[in-house]
Amino acid sequence: MKILRFVLVLAVIAYAGWLAWPFLSPFLEGAEPAVATQRASAMVEAGGGIPQAVFWIGAVVLYLIAAIMLGSGNPRAAVAYFLGFLADAALRLAIERSGAGGPANASIQAETYAGGGEIARRSAEAVAPAGLPLDPTWIVLGVLLVVGLIIVAVSRRRVRRRAPGHLAA
Repeated sequence: MKILRFVLVLAVIAYAGWLAWPFLSPFLEGAEPAVATQRASAMVEAGGGIPQAVFWIGAVVLYLIAAIMLGSGNPRAAVAYFLGFLADAALRLAIERSGAGGPANASIQAETYAGGGEIARRSAEAVAPAGLPLDPTWIVLGVLLVVGLIIVAVSRRRVRRRAPGHLAA
């Protein structure tokens, strides 16, 4: 179980890093912090405003909190993960409703590097080699839900029950 928990922690951290990549990439490329600020402001302007930015940042932070809690063995890690999942699902569904989601709009989304269009475009590119006729939004949400259910199973505390009269060994 510890190996599975370790793999889940790495998977959740990797996904949170993937979500936060438009903000993190300028720092890894050696650019100034002003570039990350410009990308953040571009996301707020082009991607649907402040609520979408709040969902995006909230999802990343909650996924990281869930990974830390899961790594330490805290059974409340599933709660933090599912709160992050809800923020991520709300973000993805808002992107889909605004018309920025899906593989059909990949050329439009390629013009905006930061923002919701970037998430939808990268999701479409990740699923495109499989040739699935499904929308990548639902595939990604389904995979995230399965990961959450595995986190629930792994983070449950195992309580040893002792019969009355037995000494603790």
